[in-house]
Amino acid sequence: MSSPAQDHSPPRPVDHRSERQVVLFLAFLSIILAFGVDSILPAFDNITEQFNANGDPGAISLVITWYLLGMAAGQLFWGLLADRFGRRTILLVGLTLYGVGALGSGMATSMNALLLMRFIWGLGGASPSVIRLAIARDLYGGAQMARVISFMMAIFLLGPAVAPAIGQSILWVGDWRLVCFAAFPLAVFAGFWTVRFGESLPPSQRRPIDLAATSRGVRTVCQTRLTMGYTLASMFTFGAFFVYLGSSATIIDRIYGLDRYFALIFGASSLFLAAAVWISERFTRRFGSDLVSLTAVLILLAISTVFTFTAVFFDGVPPFWIWFIFVAALGAFTTVFTPNAGAVAMEPMQKVAGAASGVYGVITIGGGSIIASFVDRQIQDTVTPMAVGNVVYTVVAIALVLWARGGSYQMVDPDHDSTSSTVI
Repeated sequence: MSSPAQDHSPPRPVDHRSERQVVLFLAFLSIILAFGVDSILPAFDNITEQFNANGDPGAISLVITWYLLGMAAGQLFWGLLADRFGRRTILLVGLTLYGVGALGSGMATSMNALLLMRFIWGLGGASPSVIRLAIARDLYGGAQMARVISFMMAIFLLGPAVAPAIGQSILWVGDWRLVCFAAFPLAVFAGFWTVRFGESLPPSQRRPIDLAATSRGVRTVCQTRLTMGYTLASMFTFGAFFVYLGSSATIIDRIYGLDRYFALIFGASSLFLAAAVWISERFTRRFGSDLVSLTAVLILLAISTVFTFTAVFFDGVPPFWIWFIFVAALGAFTTVFTPNAGAVAMEPMQKVAGAASGVYGVITIGGGSIIASFVDRQIQDTVTPMAVGNVVYTVVAIALVLWARGGSYQMVDPDHDSTSSTVI
């Protein structure tokens, strides 16, 4: 049985960038994505008061949902453009839109205007989201690619531990609008770094944009069992994680009355996530992404099940420290599962890395944010919906992983009928 982490792709040309340079650049792209999602969380109370959203506690979660929907909407679009025009140009366009959305959010005069600008902000954020995966696939394969993607995605998942603290610090000297404005210089710096980093996709490997080519690329991704199984599984684990992002303010403030410690609580969770990054990287080296991702999602189910029984036992409001331990543990093993699942999903996709990254993003981020919203709206005075949602979504994720593992590993090429296949 062969691990999907093994590289079956043709030899890549020698690249002048060191792995350290690549990892730092992709990690920074992950940081600005995390900032767009998480820095605004401590400002929920201020936004709620300004736009009179107190009547519906679940409505404020739309500030996160619409950003994520924007990210999802841009995934395939940016991916296809990146396959045609190269990574650097499309990344620069996306970063520009990211900055415009951030400035527009800070100047919004109504809740609807804020949600629209958050969507545009997320639409711009979709560009670095897609292209960081495509760059990793351009430059690396096999275990090396898995290691780079694992670190990159782990940085993104560490965002909830760091970005809210930055947002809270900004709120000490200004209001929620200043938090939005702070994203603009990050986009500018990322743009300069993108120019310096250069292009990772040679002109000879770029694909034309036409209906036939687009259809072939998307069809190739959707018909590859390994890729689709792990992509759909990631959608459900992302969905469970997004419930935490969208409802954390409601839970910490309204259920536990600890809103003043919001940033500190998120910072404390970084200890769990940092440990998960360390564990994931070492276990992936030894056992491969496939086995590590399966083990992580099984552990997620065990934690979610115990969390649900505990929530029910305490009538939906377990002591804060018990709730915190459960959500921190769930976040940690999501940090283990998600990058490894992403690496397995992307491995057969070298020929259509941009399109594959786009489809992966549309499904995981868009689908994850939508299914998370169903749970978010149920969380008002109890954490039981969060616990039950985690169980349901994790069970589905496990079924999809097992289905994907029952297929075969293929290095696919949409322009040729022949593929190299190894049964896993």
